[in-house]
Amino acid sequence: MLRSVSTRDRAPQPKRSSHITPEGAKKLRAELDHLWTVERPRVTQEVADAAAQGDRSENAEYIYGKRRLREIDRRVRFLSKRLDEVTVVSEPPSDPRRVFFGAYVTVEDEDGDEKTYRIVGADESDLEQGYISIDSPVARALLGKREGDEVTVRVPKGDVAYAVTGVRYGSERKTKSERTGAGGAASDAPESERK
Repeated sequence: MLRSVSTRDRAPQPKRSSHITPEGAKKLRAELDHLWTVERPRVTQEVADAAAQGDRSENAEYIYGKRRLREIDRRVRFLSKRLDEVTVVSEPPSDPRRVFFGAYVTVEDEDGDEKTYRIVGADESDLEQGYISIDSPVARALLGKREGDEVTVRVPKGDVAYAVTGVRYGSERKTKSERTGAGGAASDAPESERK
């Protein structure tokens, strides 16, 4: 006997990591502040203006404004709750040679291509910037590893092997070639001044 499956029968979503970087927390607070102090008052005024026009049942501006107001309120509730739940991780770990939350990790794949990822909270992942969630398969495989370690990550297209070629902490994104000058010593001077 087959029974229909409702949304209540689905397994709950896995709990997201409660860690966030200071930059990520700042972005969430800025979005919450913008929605609450700028966007919501503007939309509320638009709804009031549309309601003043008369018949609300066929007033597209009123209907759209109410829908947009519900979306804003839903996002404000989510952001408020999420900011209460997250833990801002601002200190580097005691062993900066190992991969932990907030690390910039440079990995090399089997083809010799290098990629740099930053392990961040679920709310701030952005693959275009190289920010991957701590809950992602790649980040979970990299946690606790050191420079020189190798990891294998199961991805939809198959297993991918990576070699960890660099681990660092901090807010700036510098590649190895940017950190070393002509003599191989670390330098923060622009390339034009190093020659």
